[in-house]
Amino acid sequence: MTDRPAQTRRRRSSSDGKILAAAKELFLADRYAGVTVERVAERAGVSRQTVYNRFGAKETVFREMLRYHWESFDGKSITCDAGASAEDVLREFARSLRRFATETDQIRFARLVVTESARLPWIADEFYRLGKGPVAAAFTACLDDLVERGLLRCEDTYLAARQFMGLVQEFLVWPGVMAFEEEIAAQPSAEVVIEEAVRTFLARYGPASPGPQL
Repeated sequence: MTDRPAQTRRRRSSSDGKILAAAKELFLADRYAGVTVERVAERAGVSRQTVYNRFGAKETVFREMLRYHWESFDGKSITCDAGASAEDVLREFARSLRRFATETDQIRFARLVVTESARLPWIADEFYRLGKGPVAAAFTACLDDLVERGLLRCEDTYLAARQFMGLVQEFLVWPGVMAFEEEIAAQPSAEVVIEEAVRTFLARYGPASPGPQL
């Protein structure tokens, strides 16, 4: 079953929100195979038919639940203000990654995707299509703008965007996903990670310093 385009166009009702919140709780707790439409309906306090009418079968509920999760990422629509420096843009984007990792269920979602995608590859595809893909694309477009303004020197902003995300997420996301408790305990603070990521990125892609005046 594929995602239904109509689901992306219509405004969600209050029942939709209850259904998706219930689905999120259940899928994170019991994985894909352990959840049924009936359980989602019971947790949401609606009828089974209401879930089917609003979303269809379980796969579509899962897809819409992923969309619902990624909508809470405040860096997804990142833009570059005309007066913002490269440092400001990079720092704020990194902080949005940190907030999403620490203030939502993103770590648990990543574990779910890693666990389930070997059996159901479409889950990883959907997680990327609805979330990481658009996030990376928006950040790439922002880097393009910084290059155009002469604030960065970068021929491949697609590569650079993912390099920067890796510098941040290697510390702030993946140790949590993998439950590396010793590494989590020993790693530097989030702000140190972010500042070092910004410095490292700008050391590679920052504009050239003007030469000495003759």
